[in-house]
Amino acid sequence: MKTRSIIFSALLSAVLYAGTATAAPPSLPAGFKTRTVTMQDGTNIFVRSGGAGPAVVLIHGFGDTGDMWGPLAQDLAKTHMVIVPDLRGMGRSSKATGGYDKKSQATDIRTVVTQLGQDHAAVVGHDIGTMVAYAYAASYPDKVDKLIVMDAPVPGIAPWDQIILSPALWHFNFSGRDAERLVAGRERIYLDRFWNEFAGDPSRIDEATRVHYTRQYAQRGAMRAAFSQFTAIAAKDVADNITWSKTKLAMPVLAIGGEKSFGATMAVVMRNAATNVQEEVVPKAGHWLMEESPDATVALIGKFLGSRQ
Repeated sequence: MKTRSIIFSALLSAVLYAGTATAAPPSLPAGFKTRTVTMQDGTNIFVRSGGAGPAVVLIHGFGDTGDMWGPLAQDLAKTHMVIVPDLRGMGRSSKATGGYDKKSQATDIRTVVTQLGQDHAAVVGHDIGTMVAYAYAASYPDKVDKLIVMDAPVPGIAPWDQIILSPALWHFNFSGRDAERLVAGRERIYLDRFWNEFAGDPSRIDEATRVHYTRQYAQRGAMRAAFSQFTAIAAKDVADNITWSKTKLAMPVLAIGGEKSFGATMAVVMRNAATNVQEEVVPKAGHWLMEESPDATVALIGKFLGSRQ
């Protein structure tokens, strides 16, 4: 009996290991082209693009890179030109010393869009990408056809003052040399905290995904850049957004929240900043919508953009 139990345990371990070992890390479709676009301050933004049709820009957030958009990019490329930048300081973009306020990053995105020969675009953002997407839409309202924001607050937009009181958002103020020393060599532990605590089901962020992004955030200067994304919120983003919100966005907006995360609050926020807001909540999902519920999320976005009936 003992021998049989040992054999069963060994077989189970082998199956589990094989599943982990063969899981593919997140990536964009193989046919997407890559290029680097240089900003006025010398920062290089890594960009991938593919498909043909109206342009749509996909903007990632913290804990991810542009690689997070694989399933959505695959779907939208059938009917759209899909543009996927890595934000400054993140992924394969250069680790700039500054420019992490969202208004400056909206300028980055505008430069990327025009360098790829486009003028108008739909814009999709998640997490920090939601903040950049709002800044882009507010900066260039006549250039944005539709705006999709996913599961993140927009600094300065009500109920911001209540949202920021959450103890879970302590990382918004976590930065500096000692913070960098604490995280150096422990990037996986730090990132696991976000993947575990903000997920509806942490197992949906699989090992291959965690390993892939840990390597990206362990690059020299990557965590300093990531911290700067958050410290820019209080330093500049709140004031910029309060000013912009005095004139509400007129383009159609889709506000998506995970049921176990931001939920319907995403639409509450956007109704304080836009006049035409559609609300959607992804059942059972936490913050990591593309990892936890890719099919449901892709379907919502595709329908809103008109790529699906």
